[in-house]
Parts: sequence; C-alpha cells; structure tokens
Amino acid sequence: MFTHLRRRTAQASLKFRYLSCGYGPNLQTIPEKWLGGDENAIVDFRFTPSKRVTWYFDHHVTAFASEAQRTSALASSERYFHDGAYGSCTKLIADIGRARFGVDFEKYADLIQWADTIDTASFRSAAAAIDRTAPVMQLAAVIEQHGNQQLYESVVPMLLERPLEDVASSDEIQQLWRPIATATEDAHKRIERALTVMGDVSYVDLAAEPLGGSGKFVAYALAPDAAYSVALLRMKQHFKISVGYNPWSGRERRHDIAAICQRFGGGGHPVVGAVSVPLDKLDEARRTALGIVAELGT
Repeated sequence: MFTHLRRRTAQASLKFRYLSCGYGPNLQTIPEKWLGGDENAIVDFRFTPSKRVTWYFDHHVTAFASEAQRTSALASSERYFHDGAYGSCTKLIADIGRARFGVDFEKYADLIQWADTIDTASFRSAAAAIDRTAPVMQLAAVIEQHGNQQLYESVVPMLLERPLEDVASSDEIQQLWRPIATATEDAHKRIERALTVMGDVSYVDLAAEPLGGSGKFVAYALAPDAAYSVALLRMKQHFKISVGYNPWSGRERRHDIAAICQRFGGGGHPVVGAVSVPLDKLDEARRTALGIVAELGT
C-alpha cells in the first residue's frame, strides 16, 4: 500500500527495493546502511531516529522509545505517521493516503480488509483463525514463513496489479504453501503435546527446535477458556516469547501486554506482543516466559 501511495504522489517514476526486518535482539532499529535510497520508508516497525528516514508509518504502541521521542519525531516531518489505535499498518497507510494525499485505494479494498482482519485477529472463532483452506490465508502463511527481500520484490508487484485471490492461488505462492501445509500440521501437533494451562494462561515451551509451520492462534483453539497465551519459540536467530490475549475466551483482559513486553525489551499492542532473547540465553528466556505467565495470572 505504501508503494501504491508513493507511485500516485511522486512526480516521476520510482524504483522500489524492499528489505525485511523482524523484531529480534540484534535489530532494535533499522541499520543506517539499509537506508541507502533517495527516499527511505519504514513501515510496521520501530521508529529509527535517522535523517535518512523520509517516510514512517506504524501502529504499535511501543513504536517509539518514549513519548517524548514520539512527539519530537511526528513534529519533525509531515511524512511521519503513527496511530496506536489502528489494528493494522495496512489500513493506516490507506486511510492516511486517502485523507492526506487524495489517493484512491478502492482497487485494494479486499487486500486491506484481509490484512486488517489477520492483523487484528478479527475472526469469528479460534478455529476460523487457524483455518488455512482460504488461499488468502495460505498467502499469509507463506509471507510469515518466507517474508524476505526476494519474496517481497516478487509478490508486491503482483498484489498491485492482480486481484488478491489470483495472487494467493498462483503457482508461485502455492508451490511455497504446500510444504508449509505439512509443516503446519506437525506444528499444531507439537503445540498440542506441549501445551499446559496455568490458571488463566496457556503456556507452550517449544524451545527445543523451530516450528516448521505456523502455530499462531492454535493455543486459543486448544485452550478456549484461557484468557491469555504465552509461547516460548525457537526462531532462526533468537528465542521469541509470544504473548497474547484470547479474544474468544469470553474473559476480560486485565493486562496491557505491550507494556509487559516492553519491560523486557520487546513490544507490541495492548492485546498481543513479543519479547526476543538471544539463542545463547535459554535459561533467561524461560525465566522471562514463566514470569510473564505468573504476571498474567494475577
């Protein structure tokens, strides 16, 4: 959506390069050497205080190191936008593009709606959230597993020119999806074996080896009455402690998950967040995960 916005507001044709950034202990902000374009946009990631950043869009309440940094940054550029009330950065970019720059996003209404549904977990049930029969959900799984520069530079032009369902059903995406489908089934079985319910919290320790597929929302389906979920996951370069509120539990949310995660160097939203811990600190990762379980249970 940012590519569409910038194409419609630029005075000349532009070439785009896409870099993937994931939250981890070694990537708290964007490295200066990545900001090598004539224009540099950060979307859906922490703010990086660099004069080379010409566009910024984000919706995480922990996007800035402090409220003072947020106030200063947003006052410093008319191309910096942040709104923690938004569920997805996709919708934020589209709404800002329409309101501030007069850009039409109607062609992408389906994409924007799907992105917002996935990012806000606005599914009718936990079972629906883990259902991957819809091609768009398969595309989301592919991006989750293979979201790198090569994939983005292939998929973004496709999404700009073709209907979302066509892209999701394309041979390129389906070839990537098929092994993920098998791995996701295995991941669901691993989560089921490892899951423990501790009061209001379901806890899964999967630190032994990385998940081969997506396990998002599975704990909610397995423990539907638990108000919160905490999962300790082994990623390629770090441990990830994923924390979430179960919107289908019927239980009241009593904690600000973003604030909890931020204390441990992570961040996110009031309803979902994560913390990253280096791979050589498994004991610390477990202590942190179990400490968050205990705090959510109070």
